[in-house]
Amino acid sequence: MVPAWEQRKLGELCSFSKGCGYSKNNLRDQGTPIILYGRLYTNYETQIHSVDTFVDPLENSVYTEGGEVIVPASGETAEDISIASVVEKPGIILGGDLNIITPSAVVNSVFLALELSYGKPHFDLAKRAQGKSVVHIHNEDIANVFFDRPCIAEQRRIGAFFDRLDSLITLHQRKYCGVASWMLGVALVRLGSESDGAFGEMKHVLR
Repeated sequence: MVPAWEQRKLGELCSFSKGCGYSKNNLRDQGTPIILYGRLYTNYETQIHSVDTFVDPLENSVYTEGGEVIVPASGETAEDISIASVVEKPGIILGGDLNIITPSAVVNSVFLALELSYGKPHFDLAKRAQGKSVVHIHNEDIANVFFDRPCIAEQRRIGAFFDRLDSLITLHQRKYCGVASWMLGVALVRLGSESDGAFGEMKHVLR
């Protein structure tokens, strides 16, 4: 018999905190890895395995222990802001304007991030976002969202399935880009050998 899914408010299952203020002006070529809230818009991943932005640490910085779920605290639209990522590694600084969720032992981080980004909690959270030109989500809003969950083993299986799916999508995207680059290279060689006609016109455009 398959165990029933249980519905609880996230505030009953997780603890919450906030990142500490950093901005793009603090970024350095090397130093301690940091995640700024903008990454969730420009380079969204369900699971963040590596970070390529760095800072010189400030006092009172907030560091990950691994497995935290982060949600932007502000953004342009309610739909865009209602997304979540898991930070897999410890020792990464979390910048300001990030809501930090630390799940209890009965909640899988990846499953929670998927639900907040794509499931019913996503739409419930979007309704709670406040503001017009800039919308905001607070930890209190996240804590009051209802969350349906199966047993922890099933959550892990679902999370692992989507992780594999993300990896396959990324792999095929790379293959597509490789084939496209090869085709463009062949086209450029062909164009380079032509001096007149349509190929000649296209060569000047591509340059």
